[in-house]
Amino acid sequence: MGYEVSNIHKSYGDLKVLDDVSIKFEKNMTTCILGPSGCGKTTLLNIISGMLPADKGKVIGFENENIGFVFQEDRLIPWKSVYDNIDFVIRGKIDKKNRREIINKYLNLVGLEYYKDYYPNSLSGGMKQRISILRAFIYPSEILIMDEPFKSLDINTKEVVTKFFLNLKKSRDKTCIIVTHDIEEAAILGDNITIFTQKPTKVQRIIKNRLSLEDRIKNKEELDKLKKTIEGEFVF
Repeated sequence: MGYEVSNIHKSYGDLKVLDDVSIKFEKNMTTCILGPSGCGKTTLLNIISGMLPADKGKVIGFENENIGFVFQEDRLIPWKSVYDNIDFVIRGKIDKKNRREIINKYLNLVGLEYYKDYYPNSLSGGMKQRISILRAFIYPSEILIMDEPFKSLDINTKEVVTKFFLNLKKSRDKTCIIVTHDIEEAAILGDNITIFTQKPTKVQRIIKNRLSLEDRIKNKEELDKLKKTIEGEFVF
């Protein structure tokens, strides 16, 4: 079964936030939900994850799934090392021997093995967010939800962390849902880009990204064309 939200409505008192929102999330693809600040993107994530009920509509396929999360802030445990931060979230899901093999495999894969004994207070903001993304990626789930994970990063760090995510995505199949209000982020990260209107929020348009992961980084001309298409639909 695929993943879907169908005819979702959500209001807070007299404030109508989500107004008949329907999205199909392709399995093992990345869907970026792009919309202006305050339009209800995070509200939809909370409905998908079961943390918030919709007033009306259906959430399909997510009910019995483990879901990994990456938030705007890193949420690393300050008194645990990088290795132990990752180990903490998969303990109870994977036995100790396999945990060690998996953690070391992924740290080596993304070139972070040198930092496994470091503590969060000795890492940069970009490094901490990379560890947060890696931790969520290793968590045994079919779905990864990311709520504006690059929002607090400067432009150079954001580029590094974006490439880091794409490399991880190539290493393992996972259905990813990323919320952003940044057009370039959506163009680079999204296989499908769902554009939201202002409140009361509807789906303005869904754009299929035909560029390969490599071309999203290397082919600036084609990426710029996609960004212009998105800009034509996006209401700031």
